[in-house]
Amino acid sequence: MLYWLLYQKLFPYFRLFRIFRYLTFRTVFASLTALLIGLLIGPFVIERLREFHVGQYIREEGPQSHQKKGGTPTMGGVLILISILVPTLLWADLSNPYVWVVCLSTLAFGAIGFADDYTKVVHKHNQGLTGRQKLACQFLASGAVAVALLLMGGRGGYSTRLMVPFAKNFRPDLVWEWMGGIPHMHWLAFVPFVVFVMLVITLTSNAVNLTDGLDGLAIGCTIIAAGALTVLTYVSGHVVFSDYLELQRMPLVGELTVFCGAMVGGSIGFLWYNAHPAEVFMGDVGSLALGGAIGTVAVVIKQELLLPFIGGVFILEAVSVMLQVGSYKLRNGKRIFKMAPLHHHFELLGWSESKVIARFWILALVFALLALTTLKLR
Repeated sequence: MLYWLLYQKLFPYFRLFRIFRYLTFRTVFASLTALLIGLLIGPFVIERLREFHVGQYIREEGPQSHQKKGGTPTMGGVLILISILVPTLLWADLSNPYVWVVCLSTLAFGAIGFADDYTKVVHKHNQGLTGRQKLACQFLASGAVAVALLLMGGRGGYSTRLMVPFAKNFRPDLVWEWMGGIPHMHWLAFVPFVVFVMLVITLTSNAVNLTDGLDGLAIGCTIIAAGALTVLTYVSGHVVFSDYLELQRMPLVGELTVFCGAMVGGSIGFLWYNAHPAEVFMGDVGSLALGGAIGTVAVVIKQELLLPFIGGVFILEAVSVMLQVGSYKLRNGKRIFKMAPLHHHFELLGWSESKVIARFWILALVFALLALTTLKLR
């Protein structure tokens, strides 16, 4: 909105406003705007959550040290959504279709999380939507993203080919040209791409959700992952950098740098209130939305296979849960970890909550730096 007003409308009359055309300038301002929104309206949101008695219900089987956190305001993810989406709408070029795809995807996953949190509050229990209900909604939202990308492929330069790290000449197409005599444009040819996108976004969303178990853990890792995505998005849309790094050049996706910058700023603003001891929890409305945003941006900029590095801690947390559940079912109740997700395992080993959080942040930073390193190692 501000981009449209200050650059497209007022620039012909005030040459100084030319600065608003620059993506880096608008990204910085989007990040600062998101940070200020988070800091300024944070106390208001927390107070309203207290008034409505929107408190966290701690699961009984969790670490005993967490029981004292019961009643802390949750659903603070509403603050995160406002802090990310408002600056994006202010500073991004709203004629760019990818901006709308990512914003609507983030909002959709936030709505799923809101429904889950609201159910917990109403039932006064830590069980919200059933697993099947949540997955069905997530697959529906991510499937809509896949269809939107296919429809925009011709206009926006989006490709269904995978970019494989360390193998620059190997780019398999997820749209099958021929499948048992089925022509390329038949709808069945697009099924592999749609399924792949659904899995990537849904798994990323749930991975962030599983990481959200300690004060500031998930949001701190999100700041690092969003920072890495900001760099990756910028170089993917930049003609010089994309050619130099041998990336698929997608000019329109560069505008998502503004969104990623807003995600960094909004997450920092939320961390101010979520740092240990937390004044507010993000809840599923925040964790599912952030995971959906990270997954969607990765799909749009063709860095899906880098997600294990971009969100390395998220992936480790999710894998620890899968291993724990698999071991319990297949090995007659035997467990690999003292408790899953992984951060609880280290808590039960005797690490303090602050130590677990700080060390997981360090690990997230190492993973993000590895992701950026792969830009040249292709």
